[in-house]
Parts: sequence; C-alpha cells; structure tokens
Amino acid sequence: MGHDLIRAAIAPVREKIIQHPLYHEMQRMEDIRSFMQYHIFAVWDFMSLLKSLQRNLTCTNLPWVPVGSAATRFLINEIVTGEESDIDPDGKRVSHFELYLDAMKQVGADTSVMEKALLSLQKGVALADVINTFPPAAKAFVQHTFDLIEKAPIYVQAAVFTFGREDLIPDMFVALVNDLDKQFPGQISLFKYYLERHIEVDGDHHSHLGMEMVQELCGTDTSKWEAAAIACREALEQRNALWTGILEEIRATAIIS
Repeated sequence: MGHDLIRAAIAPVREKIIQHPLYHEMQRMEDIRSFMQYHIFAVWDFMSLLKSLQRNLTCTNLPWVPVGSAATRFLINEIVTGEESDIDPDGKRVSHFELYLDAMKQVGADTSVMEKALLSLQKGVALADVINTFPPAAKAFVQHTFDLIEKAPIYVQAAVFTFGREDLIPDMFVALVNDLDKQFPGQISLFKYYLERHIEVDGDHHSHLGMEMVQELCGTDTSKWEAAAIACREALEQRNALWTGILEEIRATAIIS
C-alpha cells in the first residue's frame, strides 16, 4: 500500500522527467559533455545520501553496538557494496562515481570543478562553500540533497533514495548514447558502460533492495508513508529542474557554435 502511495504521488513529475525535451536535443558529442558536466554532481551527492543511510541504519562508530534490524543493515550494506566497489569494463573495482569521472575524461568533458571540490573537501573547506562553486542548476540540486540529509528523518531519506533518485534515463537516451558510440568508436564506451551498469545494477537489484528497506522503515505508519511521498515528489521536481538547466546549457552552446 505504501509503495503505491509514493508511486501515485510522484507519477506526474516522473512523467515530466521521462518526457523531458532534453533527450531529443542531445545529438552531438558536445551535448554529451554538457550533460555529464552537470550530471556528475547528482552522481556525487547520490553517494552522500547513500552514506547517510549507512551511517544511520548501521553502526559506524566504535565500540560497535547493534543498530536497527539485521534485515535493514543487510539491505543498505548490499547497496553500498555495489555503489562503492562495482567493476569497470576491465573487471577492476571502482565506485560508480569514479567510473563516471573516467567516462567524462574519455569524452573530453571538464572534470575540474568536481575534482577541485573533492580536494577542497579533503582539505576541510566547508561543504556550503564548496557547493557554491557548482554551476547554478547543479548547486540547487545538490543543496536540496544535503538539506534532506541534514533535516529529514531516515525513513524519508530512504524513500527519496529509492523512489526519487532513480535517474529515470529513458530508453531513447540509452539508444542515443549507443548511436553516438557507433558514430565515435571508443570515445563514449565508458559512458555507455556506466548507463548499462546503472540499469542492470541500480535499476533492478538495488531498487528492489531499496523498496524492502523503505517497507522496513515505514512499516504500517501512514504518516511516514505520506511524508515520504511528499519528499519523493520534491526530489523529482529538483531532478526535472536539473534536466531543464542542462537543456538550457546545451541550447546556449548550440547557438554559440
């Protein structure tokens, strides 16, 4: 019942994302670069939301004490393993974020803003100051995610992770990337692999684990399911706004070129 409540709440905005005009306009390698230069921030803050779930649903402090249910611990740890240490095309262990950075470098996309942000965070620069260096559309998206991490109950975070953070990249976008991979042999293969891996691992196995996790956390509490549904809809509205920001960037570069 709870899952159906969330699906109904997000259906209109989910459809907006699936039907977004962004996909149709991504016809050039320059468009792929622009897309990735924005999308990398969503790939990164997804990892932070994931670690917030792990921090709250398992014991990450010393000394160890049991936290929550073993079923929920298993679900989140299983997802973390897949996201932080998947395999690249050569069978080497890699996080999905690092795989995405490698894919950006392969297509000639600019990774400097993201890489400088990581260095700044490692040096102890405040998160808010780092986020301020991001492109405007990405900045708003990431800020929303970290506001959620800071303020939302863990069952809401779990629901947004599961229902609001699927990339919702439709088949037409995957087909477009496949076409570009044929048009530019070897230049976009890592991005193609990332998308395929995302669909295979995140879209199937991880989404089922996430749904079980949300069910465990919300149980039969209607108020929790309702709060989760509202938060998921807001998260998808943020995703739609990010897609629109990327589209505007692509159109601007097309005019210039």
